[in-house]
Amino acid sequence: MGAAGSSALARPGLPAPPGPRWLGVAALGLAAVALGAVAWRRARSRRRGRLQQVGTVSELWIYPIKSCKGASVDAAECTALGLRSGHLRDRFWLVINKEGNMVTARQEPRLVLISLTCEGDTLTLSAAYTKDLQLPVKTPTTNVVHRCRVHGLEIEGRDCGEAAAQWITNFLKTQPYRLVHFEPHMQPRNSHQVEDAFSPTDQIPYSDASPFLILSEASLADLNSRLEKKVKIANFRPNIVISGCGVYAEDSWNELLIGDVELKRVMACSRCILTTVDPDTGVMSRKEPLETLKSYRLCDPSERKLYGKSPLFGQYFVLENPGTIHVGDPVYLLGQE
Repeated sequence: MGAAGSSALARPGLPAPPGPRWLGVAALGLAAVALGAVAWRRARSRRRGRLQQVGTVSELWIYPIKSCKGASVDAAECTALGLRSGHLRDRFWLVINKEGNMVTARQEPRLVLISLTCEGDTLTLSAAYTKDLQLPVKTPTTNVVHRCRVHGLEIEGRDCGEAAAQWITNFLKTQPYRLVHFEPHMQPRNSHQVEDAFSPTDQIPYSDASPFLILSEASLADLNSRLEKKVKIANFRPNIVISGCGVYAEDSWNELLIGDVELKRVMACSRCILTTVDPDTGVMSRKEPLETLKSYRLCDPSERKLYGKSPLFGQYFVLENPGTIHVGDPVYLLGQE
């Protein structure tokens, strides 16, 4: 190219031609990015180098239908919206009434007797003394999408069909209900709109407030030592159960590392009347273990605005780094920079 061509390209408003200076700036930019990545990895490595094991994963639970029976799994993928194992995802199905409002074991205690399992491309609804109902994993796109409400917030759910609606309605024998499914392209609810402690970027499908609830075996054992009739971990519906730690140690875990999964604690879980539903019978006592928890697990007066008068049991976490966790994995407390 001649001098005239070079001069034309150099006129104001036109990009400068590639040359040694431009390449030098680009090289410096790439070097800065590379150095930044190296520094981040080193900082992360140093942070992980100060790990302290605080326990071991003893149980993993996915609750496919909100308020229904949990599915115990040996391994689960940790996603921003909660645990996932194959086609089963945590609180991705919901029972609603004819107005579209969520229905939980607070209103229908016998929901805890219903299970949703998956084998291949088939979902199965089951309950004692009731014939199983099989459904396709992929809900037909011709099914209507409902505008539902979960704790006052709107969220979509695709109707799982007339057979599922009739099955649940016939089992509960109170009023007409329908089953809906949250699909990945739908807009999740914002945790921050449920509890101020969450970030505006934290999201959930049909869960109450958080994608992960962690509880320790030691805390459950301490509660049971105070009860005449023992309760199960199923009364509290945690996703991750930890063994080998002290009583209520989970209250002080700010950041955890399990495999490659990093979780950050947000707040304690305040407990309601749902904990008084017997997971084996579907009968609500309305008293224990809630009354006993109130006797020693109420928040400090300074936190009353956040938690009210509900007792605290278990901790809510959100995802910092995704991955897969297994029963038996060690649980580490991440060091602080």
